[in-house]
Formats: sequence, structure tokens, C-alpha cells
Amino acid sequence: MEATSYPAWAQQLIVDCSEAKRRVVEHELYQRMRDARLSSKTMRQYLIGGWPVVEQFAVYMAQNLIKTRFARHPGEDMARRWLMRNIRVELNHADYWLNWSKAHGVSLEDLQAQQVAPELHALSHWCWHTCSSDSLIIAIAATNYAIEGATGEWSAIVCSNGVYAASFPEEQRKGAMKWLKMHAQYDDSHPWEALEIICTLAGNNPSVQLQTELRQAISKSYDYMFLFLERCMQQEKTSQPRERMVLVES
Repeated sequence: MEATSYPAWAQQLIVDCSEAKRRVVEHELYQRMRDARLSSKTMRQYLIGGWPVVEQFAVYMAQNLIKTRFARHPGEDMARRWLMRNIRVELNHADYWLNWSKAHGVSLEDLQAQQVAPELHALSHWCWHTCSSDSLIIAIAATNYAIEGATGEWSAIVCSNGVYAASFPEEQRKGAMKWLKMHAQYDDSHPWEALEIICTLAGNNPSVQLQTELRQAISKSYDYMFLFLERCMQQEKTSQPRERMVLVES
């Protein structure tokens, strides 16, 4: 779990993608969420828009699993074992997201209806595309490394001061916070394990083309996450004045 323990090319990859990742992890939306300052409309859009990625993440991993063959390459064997083990873990996360959503008044029917702006679907479309069409190494980099890595960091920020957790009634708090707390606790190791798989598949001297493809896939995942957050913040900036107006009028 130290960048310096990986080959020089992988260390450079981390550096090259760091700014795109920072824009996601340090986004204003997560700071507002941490401090319980997001409007209910924005929170609703966030939870509904994020549902397809959460609900389908185990499927993305299954799509990568079928690309592997036993004993063909040490990296494939490593990926095969890791994906099999973690698909089972991911299956529970849809339940945790649903509990979080219900605590904000968002039902399963709301999640399934997906009545949100098209920009909020871009991340799930990208994940499906890369895991169905790209090579094993590229797809793992885009999803298990990039998306899980950034998610572990931003969820730790949201959980960092206890303000958001305290915004829920005590009887709802544990269920509402479980998805966030699970990711803040375990996802710190998942992206590093994914990076180890990537490095084993690529070897110590991958081609310039492969390095470029990895950088582009990882950065694209961060960019789609950023687009998602920016669209949610548009909702935040347009809903707040109206909400304040209602309060003044009442």
C-alpha cells in the first residue's frame, strides 16, 4: 500500500492521474455531504444516479472474470482468485446503498426508475463499456483501481467528522451509514490489490502504448466521476435559492 513498492512505470502512472483523482476526492459535493449541507433534491439525484454503478459493480467484475483462463498467466490467476472472492462482497453493497437511500426518502422504485439527467448515467455506461469491450488489464484499471480507489478516499472524507452520521435519527443511523463506512474501511486495500494485479499482468517494462491506454482509462473514470458530481452540484445551486425562497415566504 505504498506507491514506491511498485515498478517505476506504475509510480509514474499514479502521478499522471493524480490531478484527475484529486478533483473527485476533494470535490465540493463531498465536503457538503460530510457537513450535512447538501439539499434533499441534490442528495436524491446523487443516490438515484449512483445506483446503476453500485447495483451492477459485481456484474462488471464478472465480465472481467470471464476474460481469464487458468494457468495462462500469473496475472490472470491472481485476477481470477481476487475477482471470485470480491464479487461475493460486492453483492451486498446494493442492499447497503438501498438502506442509505431509504434514509433520505428514496425508494427502490425511485432507484429503478432512474429519473435523472443523462449525465448521471455516463459513469455506469463507461463502466459497462470498458468491462465488456476492453482487455482485462484496462477494465480492472478503470473500475477496481480507479473507481474503488477514489470511492474509498471520498467516503472516508464524508465519514471523517461524524456530522453527516449525526444528521440521521439514531434508529436509522447504522443502516444509513453502512455503505459509506464499509467503503471507507476496506477500499483502502482494494485499489492497491487491483494495482498489484495490473502490474503483474503488465510486467516491469510494459509498452508505451499499454501505459498510455492505462492512463487514459483511469483518467476517464475519474473524469466521468467528476462529470457526475458537477451535474449534481448544478442541482444544488439551482435548488438552494428556491428552498430559501420558500422558507422566507412561509
